[in-house]
Amino acid sequence: MQSSNPVFARAEGFNGSTAQAYGSPSFPAGGQGYAGYGQLPPPPSADPSTWQYPTEPGVQEPMTIDSVVSRTAISLFVVIASAAATWVLMPNELLGMAWLVGAFGGLGMAFAVSFMRKVNPALVIAYAVLEGLFLGAISETFQGLYRGVVPGAVLGTTAAFVATLAAYKFFNIQVSAKFRKGVTIAMFGFFIVVMFDFMLSLFGNSIGFVDFGGLGLITSFVGLGIGVLMLILDFDMVEKGVAAGLPEQESWRAAFGLTVTLIWIYINLLRILAIMQSDN
Repeated sequence: MQSSNPVFARAEGFNGSTAQAYGSPSFPAGGQGYAGYGQLPPPPSADPSTWQYPTEPGVQEPMTIDSVVSRTAISLFVVIASAAATWVLMPNELLGMAWLVGAFGGLGMAFAVSFMRKVNPALVIAYAVLEGLFLGAISETFQGLYRGVVPGAVLGTTAAFVATLAAYKFFNIQVSAKFRKGVTIAMFGFFIVVMFDFMLSLFGNSIGFVDFGGLGLITSFVGLGIGVLMLILDFDMVEKGVAAGLPEQESWRAAFGLTVTLIWIYINLLRILAIMQSDN
C-alpha cells in the first residue's frame, strides 16, 4: 500500500511492503545481523570446518519500536533544549527574528528531510534545533500575553499523544488507503490556506484564519483535529516499517514524522488556549 505521507513515502517499508524489500534478515544468538534474504549462506562443501559466516560491518540491525522511541526522545529533547535556551537567553527585541528564522528555517528543513530517500540524522537534529528556536520564541511571547497557555499546551499535547496511541491500540484502528489520502489532502490544504493567510497578514490583509477571532479559533480546532489524525497515520507507518524489517536508520525518519506532528498539535493547542483566554 503506497503512502501519500511525504515523511514516510521515501522508504518502501513504511508503505506496507513486506520484508522482502530488504530481505528478511536472520539474527542468531548474540544479536549479530547478517545481510541476506531470510537465511544464512551455506558453508562451502570444500572445507566446511574452516568456514565462518560473514559479519559485514555495514549490516544494520532492523528498526524496532524501541529504536523509534529512543530516536523520537532524542529529537524531542533537542527541540525542548533549543526552545528553553531561546526562552532564557534570547533578548526580547530579537524574539520576532528568532520566530521567523525558526519557523521558515524549520519548514525548509522539514521539506528537505521529507523528500530525501535516505534519511540523514544530522538534518533531523537540525530541524529540531530550528523548531526549538521557533517554539521558544512563540511560547515566550504567548506566555507573556496569556498566562498559563504554555503549560496547558504542553499537557494537552501529551494528553493528545497518549489518548491517540491508546485508541489506536485498544480499538485496533485500521488505516485504509482512502483514510490516509484524505488526511494527507486535508493536511496540505490546511497548511496552504494558513500560510497564504499568514502572508496576507504581513501586508495587513488577513482573511482571519491566523487571527485571534472566531475564525482563528475554528481554524485552530480544525488544525488540532488534523494533527490527531496525523498521529494515527504516524503510528500506522511505524508499525508497517517495523513489520517490513526496515534498517535501523529509518527510525530517524519515524522520529522525524512524530516530532513534526507533535509540534503541529502543540502550536494549534497554544493558539486555542490563547484565543479562548483573550475572549475572557
